[in-house]
Amino acid sequence: MMGLALVLTTQAATAEVTDPPLDRGQVLERTLSGTGEPHYFLYVPQSAGSHPSLFVTVHGISRNARQHASLFAPLAERYGVVVVAPLFPAHEYGDYQRLGRRGGAHRADRALEAIVEEVGRLTGARTERFFLFGYSGGGQFAHRFAMAYPQRVEAYAVGAAGWYTFPDPNLRYPRGVETRRCLPDVQMSPDRFLTVPAAVIVGERDTRAGSALRKTTRVSEQQGRSRLERGRRWVEAMRRTAREAGLVSSFDFVEMPRCGHSFKRCMQRGGMGEIVFERLFARRRAATGSGGPG
Repeated sequence: MMGLALVLTTQAATAEVTDPPLDRGQVLERTLSGTGEPHYFLYVPQSAGSHPSLFVTVHGISRNARQHASLFAPLAERYGVVVVAPLFPAHEYGDYQRLGRRGGAHRADRALEAIVEEVGRLTGARTERFFLFGYSGGGQFAHRFAMAYPQRVEAYAVGAAGWYTFPDPNLRYPRGVETRRCLPDVQMSPDRFLTVPAAVIVGERDTRAGSALRKTTRVSEQQGRSRLERGRRWVEAMRRTAREAGLVSSFDFVEMPRCGHSFKRCMQRGGMGEIVFERLFARRRAATGSGGPG
């Protein structure tokens, strides 16, 4: 696939420090140590150094986590970056897009933290701050995680999210950042999350309001009626709020030609993977003058 032969293997994770070396150049399916779930897919490139950067990619409601890992693997090999794609099962993580804010829902933010910690131990990847991407429902998760935990995210990209959390402290989460009632242990502070670089990427044909798109009156009036319009409005709101606060920020909007709302087609036809890695890694490398992310 994309010029790189990927082999799906399954390896059971253990909590021992003496874990055997992971196979490189293969997509590995793993289960979080001591929990039975969630599963995640891992790709350690043959080009990775001793302490590579970590790239997390989060699926939409189709839960195609393996496909995420497979399609990003060639780019991971090129950049020397470890890829992890968590799988959030619907029966336990039905509200993962909003971090798990409903009563009784499993907290997807905490699950990701546990996966990142384990992957760092197994691979040597740098995990104090990692790079984050999500597509569709995963894009909802990605930007909300970055807003809740800006100290953990180096930079992030959002692919065609259905709707967004706006930087408005007067609106209750998930439309705004007032979280006391639904995520009392999380504080979304604009002065912190607005400084994390981000990009929103949406196909130019992603304008249809399908069944998976939230179409409530309040959301549509605030954000627009399509993923394309909503992505633009969110980027504008983040830029405006940062500017009014006197903060240095970086929020880009990228429109992919000839693409609708298909992750696979956006990757293969729209070059979304290249756009994501260019925004997260190549530009950062050029700006810092470092030799590379790995």
